[in-house]
Amino acid sequence: MYVCTPDEPMCGFSRAVIQILQMHGVDEITGVDCLQDPEVREGIKEYTDWPTIPQVYVKGEFIGGCDVMVQMHQSGELHELLVKEKLLDEETNPEPEK
Repeated sequence: MYVCTPDEPMCGFSRAVIQILQMHGVDEITGVDCLQDPEVREGIKEYTDWPTIPQVYVKGEFIGGCDVMVQMHQSGELHELLVKEKLLDEETNPEPEK
């Protein structure tokens, strides 16, 4: 049995999204294990018209998948969004990339 949670992501894409959020200082991450239920897995793709998982939502708004998160992280847009949504203080900066 596989369990996919923020503490135990089951793929590199999910792991990358979790790491990006943690680098930005996001402590509270909620995940849904869509691997356990094919209806949930396919339903979320239909709901967003987005073909891949993970799918990231901030305060109920669909943001995108791993590729979008990486781009937003690199451009600084993710930090701006997290500050705007009051999930981070303006002074909080992500750790520099190595």
